[in-house]
Amino acid sequence: MSEATQEKTGLGNYFIANYPPFSAWKPAHLTEAHAALQRAPRPDTPLGLYLHIPFCRKRCKFCYFRVYTDKNARDVENYAAALVREVELYSKLPIVGGRPLHYVYFGGGTPSYLSAAQLRDLMGRLQAFLPWQQAAEVTFECEPGTLQRHKLEALRELGVTRLSLGVENFNPQLLEYNGRAHLEEEIYRAYGWARELGFDQINIDLIAGMVGETWDNWRTCVRKTIELNPESVTVYQMELPFNTVFSKELKAVASGQWPVASNGADAPSVSSALPLTEAVSSPATGHEPLATFSIADWPTKRAWVDYAFAEMAKAGYEVSSAYTMVKDKARTKFVYRDSLWHGADMFGCGVASFGHVQGVHVQNLDTWEQYLAALDRGELPLGRALPVTPRQLQIREMILQLKTAWLDAGYFQRKFGADILKDHAASFASLAQAGFVSVQDDGVQLTREGLLQVDRLLPAFFEPEYQGTRYT
Repeated sequence: MSEATQEKTGLGNYFIANYPPFSAWKPAHLTEAHAALQRAPRPDTPLGLYLHIPFCRKRCKFCYFRVYTDKNARDVENYAAALVREVELYSKLPIVGGRPLHYVYFGGGTPSYLSAAQLRDLMGRLQAFLPWQQAAEVTFECEPGTLQRHKLEALRELGVTRLSLGVENFNPQLLEYNGRAHLEEEIYRAYGWARELGFDQINIDLIAGMVGETWDNWRTCVRKTIELNPESVTVYQMELPFNTVFSKELKAVASGQWPVASNGADAPSVSSALPLTEAVSSPATGHEPLATFSIADWPTKRAWVDYAFAEMAKAGYEVSSAYTMVKDKARTKFVYRDSLWHGADMFGCGVASFGHVQGVHVQNLDTWEQYLAALDRGELPLGRALPVTPRQLQIREMILQLKTAWLDAGYFQRKFGADILKDHAASFASLAQAGFVSVQDDGVQLTREGLLQVDRLLPAFFEPEYQGTRYT
């Protein structure tokens, strides 16, 4: 594949969240997962809890998660009951070993889709089995338009310490076209309430490269974010996994189903972007395309992230990872991320959720019906798993920690007895020659250019059997 082709935003996963790739996880390995759950925990291994709330008002056109927009109040009630049953089953297993939860993460979907009363009921029942009063962090993802002051008051009372607002963009037209449900004024209203209520940390998510993005609009989004002054800002680069609405539209364009107009973006480097029509049904339905936007290529998205990070640095923010800038690294932590990247155990609860237990990757059943049915039978709803070798665990931590811009060689020597500078010398040398890393006596430092594209560098450390395989 040519460099020019690689730099276009094509179909497939770019962001790397785990190792070995998810495509290697199989139902045949569930025996090893169940065995791991029956063992006492490894010493000094933190335990975390992820809870997937899969409900949304609308499905974002770039979303590839298991979410539902068609569920009623009874469905929500049934799902909440199943989630509590799952946590109860985990709480009784030897793997817990008396460990308190180190972190809790409510993700989605849209956790803030639930009402204040539903949240109080759900969290109260969950804590009866795995309490989180001692947790270092409880994160809760929010869609701004679903928030009311009384709901935020409930979250504060229920122990949420880190509030993550899915802002993504401030432009109403871009938000609507990309399938976001909230409005710009709802961002300011929700943020104002959260600030008044004194949450320990507020994070704002942005996406560089939403369909229709321009340089002028991106500069405005960055300025407005800095003016809000959150403790943390996370900037992701838009990608197109295979099962998104946009990916399906792109396939239709490629097949000649729809007409393709010229690129109208104002950034010169977007000239190689892939065009996408606004219509979501074919011309045969009588629905004519209303407009044509563009999907920015990777160099443009990296330039946008680079600009955002530079502007935030001027405002006093520091790099926390390839995606996140924080106001004060000494005070603003992301315990969920850092624990996972350093080998913590985690129960992934909810439909299609991912977890890790005692050196075994696990994922739940990924359909609504299968997930609920398993819990109705009193069974953990595990769908596939993968036992991970000690070397794979070391590679996993290494590639994830590389996203922080620094690898401490001493850490891997102490934990794994591994000399990463020697074991991966060829890969580090290649990346250093390309200007992406600087190899030092005590570790590896990512350069600015390397940090901006770290996910595309990580497969260099994959074992031969996973080179070139589908990630998901």
